[in-house]
Order: sequence, then structure tokens, then C-alpha cells
Amino acid sequence: MKQEVTYQGLTFEPYITKEEIAARVQQLAQEIEKDCAGTCPLFLCVLNGAFMFASDLFRAVDMDAEISFIRLQSYEGTGSTGIVKEVIGLTENIEGRTVIIVEDIVDTGNTMVKLVKDLEAKNPASVKIATLLYKPDSVQCDLKLDYVGFPIPSKFIVGYGLDLDGMARNLPDIYVLKKDK
Repeated sequence: MKQEVTYQGLTFEPYITKEEIAARVQQLAQEIEKDCAGTCPLFLCVLNGAFMFASDLFRAVDMDAEISFIRLQSYEGTGSTGIVKEVIGLTENIEGRTVIIVEDIVDTGNTMVKLVKDLEAKNPASVKIATLLYKPDSVQCDLKLDYVGFPIPSKFIVGYGLDLDGMARNLPDIYVLKKDK
């Protein structure tokens, strides 16, 4: 793990190592296998940020499953715009299916509330949420998260798919903004 990284004049320090992430992903996969036994769940990866987490989680689950992708956007720079815009929609029929939304981070919860509502209108058997990171102090709505990798404080982070205006997604570890530490 690098000591510090800098993007757009902002310095980030190490926060969660790739080894910690890998171990937690394995634990979440085991929970999903147990909870979804006897089904063929559809993992619905929220792009762009969740692609690394979704890839690792999907490969770690030892059961029949499918994966698809949706893209929602509510962030610009280091803050939420408060407006969720669907960019790329779901094309699969999810009626009667178990759907597991795979998200990189749940911050305000507004994105997940909208997505769950939209998915439930398509009559799935169930909708579950798996998020790598969760900011409980930032949540603004009532939301049930089924699988949480790491609860974290309300700090800005990058790496392992999370970005600052498109940069830093390829870092294998997660870093926190130095002034937020």
C-alpha cells in the first residue's frame, strides 16, 4: 500500500487494505450463499464505482448466479448532488427473481431508496443490498442493508473502484482524504 496519494491537489492516506477488503468480501459471499441457497440470484452491479467489489464478490460466491449492470449517478466531485439520475437501465426480466444490488458505498441512502423502489415495481421475489462501504452518520432515509462490508465515518474516500472525478478507481486499497482523517 502506498503511504499517500494525491489527486487534484488533495492528499489521501491509507484507510482499508486490499487484504482487509478481500477477507471481508469472502465473508459476505458466504452470507449470500447461506441466505440465497436454492435460488439463482441476479447480482445487479451499480456502475461505475461498484465494478471491482461486484467482480470480486461475484467470483467469491459458490452458487449459480447471474450478473448485470446499471448505472446511476448522484455525485460530482467530493459531494452528492442530491439528484439521482438513471443513466443505463436494467434490461433483464427480474420478476420472481432474487436481486442483489451491489453498491460501492451507501452515503445518504437516496440512490438505494430510488433503485429499490424502481426494482420492486418489476415484481422480484426479493431485493437485497450488498454494499462494500456504509456511512451510517450520513444516511437520510430508512434503508435496510443486507450485506455491509465496512461501516465507516462520513469521510471522503477513494480507491478500489471509488473515485474523485474518475481518478483513483484503480487503486487496490482504499484511501481517506487526509483532512478528513
